[in-house]
Amino acid sequence: MIDIIEKTRDGIALSYDDIEHLVAGIVDNTWPDYQLSAWLMAVVLNGLTDVESFWLTGAMAFSHPQPDPLGLVDKHSTGGVGDKTTLVLAPLMASLGLPMAKMSGRGLGHTGGTLDKLESIPGFKTTLDVEDIKRQVEEIGVAVVAQSGELAPADRRLYALRDVTGTVNNISLIASSIMSKKLAAGTPNLVLDVKVGSGAFMANLEQARALAQLMVRIGRYYNRNVTALITSMQQPLGWAVGNAIEVNEAMDCLQQRGPADLREEVLALAAELIHLAHGTDLNKAHAEARAALEDGRAWTKFTQWVARQGGSPQALDGPLPLAPVRREWHASTAGRIASLNTRGIGQVALNLGAGRHRLEDAVDPAVGLLCYVKVGQVIQPGDLLGVVYARTNDDAQKALDGLAQTVRYGETTQRDNDSGLILDRVTTVDMPT
Repeated sequence: MIDIIEKTRDGIALSYDDIEHLVAGIVDNTWPDYQLSAWLMAVVLNGLTDVESFWLTGAMAFSHPQPDPLGLVDKHSTGGVGDKTTLVLAPLMASLGLPMAKMSGRGLGHTGGTLDKLESIPGFKTTLDVEDIKRQVEEIGVAVVAQSGELAPADRRLYALRDVTGTVNNISLIASSIMSKKLAAGTPNLVLDVKVGSGAFMANLEQARALAQLMVRIGRYYNRNVTALITSMQQPLGWAVGNAIEVNEAMDCLQQRGPADLREEVLALAAELIHLAHGTDLNKAHAEARAALEDGRAWTKFTQWVARQGGSPQALDGPLPLAPVRREWHASTAGRIASLNTRGIGQVALNLGAGRHRLEDAVDPAVGLLCYVKVGQVIQPGDLLGVVYARTNDDAQKALDGLAQTVRYGETTQRDNDSGLILDRVTTVDMPT
């Protein structure tokens, strides 16, 4: 392990055998945390080559026997504020005959977690054994469950160390972490939603594009069909930020209501998966997805999915209940919205109890907020900008005060290539020789 640390420290590329040895020691706990932490810091300082990233991803993905692929398509988002696309996309793909078995995570910090959102539906179970998942996908075409403890165990240990050693923000480590779990799951067709902006881990388009390109290269190296969409997180996706409140918005989207940007992103992701799985022209794929959303097939599949994973069918008769204190956020001045601090909006929801500071923290499913304001919008004093749902009046007032700090007025400063929701599409990449 000392040799491996010193090589990376000195900018000497690791061999295939070095990386296999490294990952084997991570899995069987041969290497102590302090040595792994030293190596991670060396990676952050000096980086890894593409080939090292390929080998690291594969070693982590295949360090444990792989299950047979449970689905035909999958999706991963790098995380953002108000991102509830999986709740709409998964049943939509199933309604089109493209089974999706997705392993999702919980929220941490200002970003929400799909499992937390689903668990706000009374009775919904996110822990299923492999045989139950297999039967469910065969019968209704969709399952979204907690990540298996056996899936890419080396990544689980490295991720925990990165979180406490200041070594999270490195493109090779981020890409290998994401792609090792996706390769281990075995799904052949994958769309990646790489977020960029004030509410995302990637702060600018250049960083997001570099991450997207590396993940697509990793997928191609292992013969997977992968496309990445780079999407804007300069403002929350949709209006709702929280758990039950985001499920309500997803149900609205499935029934032809709700915000246009959520619908746009879901259809873009769906079209990519149809294209990857069947080779369908993107415009035709987009039309197929839109038809399944508009004619109710996706909503029907959603209700089947919720019931199959133990969710109460009665809960879908109307919106899920929210916290009792409802306070409106109104504009105090006129002007054009130049920018939003999206991370700050996520932080307001976190402080209400919608998220967790540590993985062991409890989440309140009923608290959250609606943020109606979008960049470029012209507002007048008294306009409704949002709504807060809190447990106490004090919590609600703190949330309103926090939201007021997230808005900046003036002319928008975004560049032309930063405008819109879908900023770039990465599908073909140059591979290293």
